[in-house]
Amino acid sequence: AESEFRMVREACDAVTSGCFDDDAPPSRIHGDLWGGNVLFGPHGVVMIDPAAHGGHAETDLAMLALFGAPHLAQIVAGYESVTPLRTGWRERVPVHQLHPLAVHAAGHGRVYGVELAAAARATLTLASRTSG
Repeated sequence: AESEFRMVREACDAVTSGCFDDDAPPSRIHGDLWGGNVLFGPHGVVMIDPAAHGGHAETDLAMLALFGAPHLAQIVAGYESVTPLRTGWRERVPVHQLHPLAVHAAGHGRVYGVELAAAARATLTLASRTSG
């Protein structure tokens, strides 16, 4: 557990070091976009319970992927039809999942801790390729 904590800390340090910064301006994002906050009905789709703020455009998609949103492939295709995603966005998904996984690990225990460690590992791998 201590080695996992250290790895998560290193991943957070990589993020705060700026190695993932890009020139994309902040986007207005939902902020809590998981499958339970996307309602599919006969008259269309409604998003509820926003925590809207300025953030990275990839964050909402990473949240949808984290909790297994229904119709994710169609959501991504629709997003890209309006605003194309940057090359490598799928590789960066774990970077955007670090914070929500840390919150869930703190509140819900080990099952999310395992996922948090995996996201930290992927983030560190990507950071090593980005910086080196």
